[in-house]
Amino acid sequence: MEQPARQYDPSVPAPSATPAPARTLLIDLAGALLRSELACEAFFADVGRSLARLRAGGSLAPAALQDVLARADVDYAHLPYDAEVLNQALAARARGVRIYLVAGRFADHAAGIAAHLGFDGVVAPDALAEGSAPFDPAHAERVEGRNGGRRAGLATWIKALRVYQYAKNTLVFVPAITAHQMTLAALGDALLAFLAFSACASGAYLMNDLFDLAADRQHPTKRHRALAAGDLPISSALLAIPALWLFAIAASLCISPLFLGVLGAYLATTIAYSLVLKRKMLVDVVTLAGLYTLRIIAGAVGVGVVLSEWLLIFSLFVFTSLALIKRFSELSMRQGAGLADPSNRDYRITDLQIIAAMAAASGMNAVTVFSLYVSSPAVTPLYSRPWMLWLLNPLLLYWFGRALMMAHRREMPDDPIIYTFRDSASRITVAAMICIMLAAI
Repeated sequence: MEQPARQYDPSVPAPSATPAPARTLLIDLAGALLRSELACEAFFADVGRSLARLRAGGSLAPAALQDVLARADVDYAHLPYDAEVLNQALAARARGVRIYLVAGRFADHAAGIAAHLGFDGVVAPDALAEGSAPFDPAHAERVEGRNGGRRAGLATWIKALRVYQYAKNTLVFVPAITAHQMTLAALGDALLAFLAFSACASGAYLMNDLFDLAADRQHPTKRHRALAAGDLPISSALLAIPALWLFAIAASLCISPLFLGVLGAYLATTIAYSLVLKRKMLVDVVTLAGLYTLRIIAGAVGVGVVLSEWLLIFSLFVFTSLALIKRFSELSMRQGAGLADPSNRDYRITDLQIIAAMAAASGMNAVTVFSLYVSSPAVTPLYSRPWMLWLLNPLLLYWFGRALMMAHRREMPDDPIIYTFRDSASRITVAAMICIMLAAI
């Protein structure tokens, strides 16, 4: 039976047309795709070359700086990209959507990033506003950057400042303990020295991470550092560094001008280490040992006690051994991961055996120096039972040997001193040594 034709009813609304899916995806480079500032990345891609170009240009005007940054050799493959935004771009690409970066500055760098990620090109914000883009902006989806920028939380700052490394600065308490000057005033000065060194060291760590951005991003573990991963904005680090150093100076002046001089020597050596010395074979090891020893010297100056020559020599051998173990651990980790020789260190993986031998020799020399000290007349005025100090020798031998064995087994991802605080066997050994020293007094 034939159905009657449907009549047009004006009271029934016409079905709305389903909008076609967007065929273009716009991604803001700043604040969305890139977890860092492109200008800062360009400057720290090669700090030395950037500064040399500025000096050659003879001008610090914004235009000259802009030109230097535009010509910087940026490694687009290892920039800190936002994983969520990249996944969104990959999903859009799978649907056949064209992808454009939105960037207002450094067009060449933006084009390099777009080419590396396989995007279709770069468009300026002005082109979108003027309607001169190669697509209809009205039918494009956009991933916009955060207006307020990325803000680092407390956990990120703790990680970036390497608060866990403050354990090294407890060395400033050693002179007061070994000289048996455990008064409230002495401990107060030592605590202030601890805070000054911690602030100074945190500023140096941030500066070192800025100089090592490229190398850290290619390292299996250092790529997770706050600056390398883009968790902490570079501009925030640049503001934090002078603030930390000013606090360290103020705290030092509360102790004495001489202490400030020692802290200044530590900072100058640290800067020289970050810029040059850490790239020199064995010079870096001697410098690290010297930086550890400077903490002990600063503790003696801050508390106002005479530093024992025995303690100074013993410390130098101990910290040389620990610095060599640190290098051994880093190279051993690279060997286990199948990585090439480090680009920012003057060492080769084939150097592992000689580094291990030198670390063991330095550790044994430290034990020998300690043995000579225990048998010297210098012990009698300080200890009522000096014979008990001989019990420290087997503990020292065990501690050095265990540290080297753990590094050889690739089970020491941290600095040896930090590892001592985290490893239960090492903590027990150190606690036993402290108890023996207290019992010998």
